[in-house]
Amino acid sequence: MTLRLIPYLVLNGNAKEAIDFYEKALDATLLFSQTFGEMPENPDFPLPAEAKDLVAHATLKVGESELMFSDAFPGQPHQSGNQVTICISTDDKEKSKQIFEVLQQDGQVGLPLQETHFSPSYGIVTDKYGVTFQIYTEGQH
Repeated sequence: MTLRLIPYLVLNGNAKEAIDFYEKALDATLLFSQTFGEMPENPDFPLPAEAKDLVAHATLKVGESELMFSDAFPGQPHQSGNQVTICISTDDKEKSKQIFEVLQQDGQVGLPLQETHFSPSYGIVTDKYGVTFQIYTEGQH
């Protein structure tokens, strides 16, 4: 089983600019980038045309570490203080479930743990201390 903690920066429409900046500033390498427009459409959450070019997810390799990015999804609140979350990445669905269940105690679920097009088990939870975690299960779905 693997378990990694990855800082995740959520920006307000300028993630591409920030990625370019951090690539230069930190001598980083872009490993992955996908816009909201490149993702499969979800009929329950129609995507506004102006959001299609915003970053849905990107990963930079910084030395031996990674830094993840996205723009806030249209309609989601963005404010200073909530732009940095911690992505807990594991290859074990049961471990993801266990971590999520503990973190949600006296906390708040932002997105219930569920299968998505990019993960067999993914969810967002803010713990009782106000720290937001994205629980990401690696692997096939």
